[in-house]
Amino acid sequence: MKRPRIDVEANHKLISRRAAILGGVQLAFVGALGARMQFLQVDQADQFRLLAEENRINIRIIPPARGEIFDRNGVALARNVPSYRIVIVREDAGDVEEVVSRLGKIVPLDEDEVERAMAEMKRSAPFLPITFADEVTWDDLSRVSVNAPALPGVTPEVGLSRVYPFGSDYAHVLGYVGPVSDYDLDKLEDPDQLLRIPRFQIGKVGVEAKAEGPLRGKGGAKRVEVNATGRVMRELDRREGTAGSDLQLTIDSKLQSYVQARLNGESASAVIMDVTSGDLLSIASAPTFDPNLFVRGISTADYSALTENKYRPLASKSVQGTYPPGSTFKMITAMAALEEGLIGPDETVYCPGHLEVAGRRFHCWKRAGHGWVDLQNSLKQSCDVYYYDLALKVGIEKITAMANRFGLGERHDVPMSAVAQGLTPTKAWKASTHGQDWVIGDTVNASIGQGYMLASPLQLAVMAARLASGNTVTPRLIKSIDGIEQPSGGGVSMGMNENNLRKMRRAMFEVVNDRRGTAYGSRIIDDAMRMAGKTGTSQVRNITAAERRAGVIRNEDLPWERRDHALFVNFAPYDNPKYAVAVVVEHGGGGSKAAAPIARDVTLQALSGGEPSLEAYPTKDRDRIKEQQRVLRGIEPLANVTGKDQA
Repeated sequence: MKRPRIDVEANHKLISRRAAILGGVQLAFVGALGARMQFLQVDQADQFRLLAEENRINIRIIPPARGEIFDRNGVALARNVPSYRIVIVREDAGDVEEVVSRLGKIVPLDEDEVERAMAEMKRSAPFLPITFADEVTWDDLSRVSVNAPALPGVTPEVGLSRVYPFGSDYAHVLGYVGPVSDYDLDKLEDPDQLLRIPRFQIGKVGVEAKAEGPLRGKGGAKRVEVNATGRVMRELDRREGTAGSDLQLTIDSKLQSYVQARLNGESASAVIMDVTSGDLLSIASAPTFDPNLFVRGISTADYSALTENKYRPLASKSVQGTYPPGSTFKMITAMAALEEGLIGPDETVYCPGHLEVAGRRFHCWKRAGHGWVDLQNSLKQSCDVYYYDLALKVGIEKITAMANRFGLGERHDVPMSAVAQGLTPTKAWKASTHGQDWVIGDTVNASIGQGYMLASPLQLAVMAARLASGNTVTPRLIKSIDGIEQPSGGGVSMGMNENNLRKMRRAMFEVVNDRRGTAYGSRIIDDAMRMAGKTGTSQVRNITAAERRAGVIRNEDLPWERRDHALFVNFAPYDNPKYAVAVVVEHGGGGSKAAAPIARDVTLQALSGGEPSLEAYPTKDRDRIKEQQRVLRGIEPLANVTGKDQA
C-alpha cells in the first residue's frame, strides 16, 4: 500500500534534522580537536621543543618573610632587610668544582665559606640550592647574571636577612636566628619542608625560638623551567606563601636601653613589671652580647670570647639565674605568720645577735644584735633573729606554701629560653632529692631566704607586684600578635587579709624612707614617686666559727666569686603602686650598696617616662647623679659607672 505523500515528506525532514545535528556534533568535535592540536603544536611548540631537548620543570619552595618584632610603642626590635646571595643547585650544575672555579673568577669567594658550602651540598638533596656567597654586592650580583650561560646551576637571589637594630640591648629577650642544624631537625618528628632548605634561618633562643611557629609563616612554591645547562628559562607559575606574624612585646625600648646601660660593668639583672597588667617593661641581663653575630654563624673566636667570660654574657640571668633571695624573702615568712594568726604587729622579739636552735647558733647580720624589735622594725633594720623565731612558730610547709602563692617556685610562662622554676623546699622534697630528713635548722635558714631556697629575678619581681597589688599578677611579655591583643596578666585577688598586706607595705616603706632603714641611702624624695622596698644579701660561702671569732672577712677583700650576692625588690609609687622592680647583682656585696641604687634609678626612669628630674634625688646625691646621667646618655663610655662605684 502506498504511503501518503505527506508522511514521506515528514519522515524526510526528521531524518535531515537528525543528520544535521549529528554532523554538527562531529564538526564541533573535529574543531575542538583541531584547536587543541594547534595549541599543542603551535602555541606550545616552544615549550615542548625545550622539554624535548632535556629541559626540566623544577618546583622550588619560596621562603616566607619572617614576622618582625616591635616594642610596646611600635619601635622595630627585629626586622628583615634585603640580602643578596649566590646559590648553586648540584643537579643543574654538573661539574660543581668547575662551576665554582669559574664563579670565583667573576666574584670574590671566601675559601672557608666555599668549603662549608661544598660539605653542605654533599649531605643535601641534589635539587636544593646551596649558598656559596652571602651578602654580596649589587655589582657582584650583576656580573653573575651577565655570565649566567657559563655558570650552569648558579642563581643570584635576593632574600631577607634578620637584623637587630638595638644590638645587645635585647639579646637575652629576643635571642637570635641562625641556620637550621641537624640537631634542630632531630628534635622534630615531621619537620616543615622549609627547614630542609640549606641555611634557612629559625629562632635559636629567646622570643625568636619560643614564638618560632607564628614568626616563621608558611612557605610558597614556584615552578620554573630550566634548560639542559640548568639555567632558569622562565617562571611558569607561583603560589605565594604566608608571611610570619608580627609580634609586639610589652617592653619599652627606651627604658630597656637605659636599664642595660645602668647595669653596665656589673654581672647583674633587673626586671621592671607593671603591677596592674603584669606587663614586663624591661627585663635585662648584664653583661650582654650582639645577637647580630649569630645570624649567619658566629666565628670561633667570637664565640669563645663569650663562653670563656666568667660573667656569663650568654646567660639570661633575669629568668635563668636562681639565687638565695636573702632578706627579700622575709616578707614571705612574715606573711605566713600573719595569715596564720601566730603573731601580731606589736609583738616583739629580743635580738642579742644570735639565736640558739638545736645546739647550733644562728647569727644575725648585726653582731651586737638589734635588741627588742617588732614586725615593722625587724623588716626596716632587716633583723635575722626575728625571722628565725617566726620560723620556729610557722614551720617550713606553711612558709613554702606562702612563697608559692607569691609566685616563687613557679616557672612563669614567658617566651624566653630556660626559664627557671627556682626552689621552694619542703620536707618531702629533701627526702626524695637528698635522702635526708628535714631538720629545724633548714627551716631557720629558709626563713631568711638562705639554705635551699632559690628564686630568679623575674620571680622576685612577681613577688613584689603581688605584695603591692594583692592580686595574682603574672608576667606578660607578648602584648599582641598581628595586632590581636594577648591576655592580660592582671590576675584576681589573692584572698589575703588586706590589713596584713598593708602592714607589710608600710614596713617596706620604712626600709627605704626611715633613717634607720637599710635602703635609706637610695630613697626617692619626690612625694609622688616614693618607693617601698627591701634589701637582701645572700651568702655564697660558709662562714666558720673561727672566722667569726677573728672577724668576718669583708666582701671587698674576697675574690669576686666568693662575695655575697646583692638583691633589692621594690614597688612605686607607694600610695598607688604602678611598677614592681627586682635587681640582683651577682657577688655585689650588700643589697643596700650595690642593688638598691640601681633599683632606685631604674624605678625613677620608669615613673618619669625618661630621664627623671634631679629634684627626685636627695640633695647630697644630685651632683653624682647628674654626672651619671650625662654618662648614660652616651657622652662618655659606660664602663666607669657601676653599682659598686655608687656604694
